[in-house]
Amino acid sequence: MGTVHARSMDPLPMHGRDMGVHPDDMIEVQEAEHETKQEVLENKDVVVQHVNIEGLGRTKEDLLGYEISEVFDAKNLIDVMKKSHIARQKLLRLGIFKEVEVVIDTSDGTVCAHKRADALPNGLDVTFEVTEMKRLTGSYNTMVGNNEGSMVLGVKLPNVFGRAEKLTFQFSYGTKETSYGLSFFKPQPGNFERNLTLNLYKVTGQFPWSSLKETDRGVSTELNFPLWRTNHTLKWEGVWRELGCLARSASFAVREESGHTLKSALSHTMSIDNRNSAIFPKKGALLRINQELAGYTGGDASFLKEDFELQVNRRLVWDSVLSASLWGGCLLPIGGRPSSIADRFYLGGPTSVRGFGMYSIGPQSEGDYLGGEAYWAGGLHLYTPLPFRPGRGGFGDLFRTHFFLNAGNLCNLNYGEGPRAHLQRLAECVRWSYGAGIVLRLGNIARLELNYCIPMGVQSGDRICDGVQFGAGIRFL
Repeated sequence: MGTVHARSMDPLPMHGRDMGVHPDDMIEVQEAEHETKQEVLENKDVVVQHVNIEGLGRTKEDLLGYEISEVFDAKNLIDVMKKSHIARQKLLRLGIFKEVEVVIDTSDGTVCAHKRADALPNGLDVTFEVTEMKRLTGSYNTMVGNNEGSMVLGVKLPNVFGRAEKLTFQFSYGTKETSYGLSFFKPQPGNFERNLTLNLYKVTGQFPWSSLKETDRGVSTELNFPLWRTNHTLKWEGVWRELGCLARSASFAVREESGHTLKSALSHTMSIDNRNSAIFPKKGALLRINQELAGYTGGDASFLKEDFELQVNRRLVWDSVLSASLWGGCLLPIGGRPSSIADRFYLGGPTSVRGFGMYSIGPQSEGDYLGGEAYWAGGLHLYTPLPFRPGRGGFGDLFRTHFFLNAGNLCNLNYGEGPRAHLQRLAECVRWSYGAGIVLRLGNIARLELNYCIPMGVQSGDRICDGVQFGAGIRFL
């Protein structure tokens, strides 16, 4: 980013024993000079007379007017620099420019309606020099899911119609899941957080804990928008699901679920997230509430599903962080139809209740885990830096030591019994575990955990992992 810097052209005064000046005195003098120049720049009134955008090709100018409009409101040079930097970040966020540079210069006047406006003595011109992305781009990367790795190939057409629209085709091949899909993304001009996404996809997944394989072919539409301090997502999804047995040894309960079903569902998600980081948060909280209603717009599945996620983080002494999490949810079948194994909740494993096998808590039949219609899970974590802080400020900051206590339960409920009976059922046979380990951050999207776990409260049929357990994912309890 090109910016205007306030620099002294005078040579720095010498200091030392021969000059009789103490270094601490020089620091105070330099700080005083810096503060004085800062005040001069803040108090000097300026006027932004013209904002130019150079390098545009297929991008429509009216789209960018929303992103740079606040630059005209700047009242002094410091304000111009700040607002220009914010505008630059907004332009990059659109995903249509490879580079955005900013040049701030004294104004030489503007030409408008066959007449020239004289440059003001305190007038400034701000120029954004942009480089548009190619019409067609490709990508290759790896992605980490919940204890799963994938290779992802993508083809993207950014800025299809000149207003930050994006058309993307993506193919993903993973250890348990293979998928491909076509999506179209359209933001609202001037409000990038308010956007519409259309998806067409096919996903084939394997779920060995249930001896189940599933192929989904579907279409969905999402509307994302902020409201006050919250973010909301409204979604409709229509999906044709094909369930089958992964192994010949699959239980009769899983075989009963095999076949074709059609699901049409409306869902709403509300979230508040003021954490400073999604992977290694040191402060802040997250609240996410999701509701899903299936069956009223057609299809075989008919249910109401509610679930939530809460996380609170607090910084302690010596750069340590105390984190508390709580998850919960319930599924209510509607119309007398039983719930499907594909819609129920699952619990257990290195990303939830550690010390237990992947999704191996709760109802099961002949070794196949069938999921449950209600669950809760809580976690208390203490994150500390590695001993002696190796690589402080660099590689060492990617690691944390980890002490944890997890607990939870998953079961089916008889919804005719009443709330007190439901709470009593969820409070029975609680599984819990504790342990310690090492956590590694992978960029700002995922993390790896290597923990030594001690499972407790084990019930008949649970599969445990007593000792070292490895976990990878983007969402952890």
